[in-house]
Amino acid sequence: MRVAIFASGNGTNFEVLTKQFQNHQLAGNVVLLFCDHPDAYVMKRAQHLNVPAFSWTVKEAGGKEAYEKRLLKLLQTQKIDLILLAGYLRVVGATILDQYERRIINLHPAWLPEYPGLHSIERAYRDQASETGVTVHFIDRGLDTGPIIMQERVPIHSDDSLAELENRVHEVEHRLYPQAVKQVLSQLTTKE
Repeated sequence: MRVAIFASGNGTNFEVLTKQFQNHQLAGNVVLLFCDHPDAYVMKRAQHLNVPAFSWTVKEAGGKEAYEKRLLKLLQTQKIDLILLAGYLRVVGATILDQYERRIINLHPAWLPEYPGLHSIERAYRDQASETGVTVHFIDRGLDTGPIIMQERVPIHSDDSLAELENRVHEVEHRLYPQAVKQVLSQLTTKE
């Protein structure tokens, strides 16, 4: 399996996944990182891990449609089989979705369908919920509505700071996402 990872920010999940592929804990190869923010720290992580990194913005590409067509061309040129979203903060449009149906996996820092979209951890914290979660799912045309692969609840303690809750959610992400990817890779390999 030739894997592309899309990210927008710091890149801790990108690093966790890439190291597991490089250590053969996950079957396949991360052949590229795509980032929509050229200055994001994930670009440095990719360089450190020897993963070719590509980046451009919607504005640079000349609009959303041109951005997605350019990205699709990159994926096709690199013969990508599976796309993993690891903190990629853009909605993937039909141009790519139509070519990679049930081949794009997202990590979301909430127990979906609770708190879809951005700032999920902060919203759960602000609502004083007793728990939140982490969800790994296939993406579809909706906002965080695709078929769920795995989920795990994360407690919110009454004395938590937002930073403590974020750390607890990230710990679960770093464990759950590779498990879900391993399951999907196994299923895809069996089919092919």
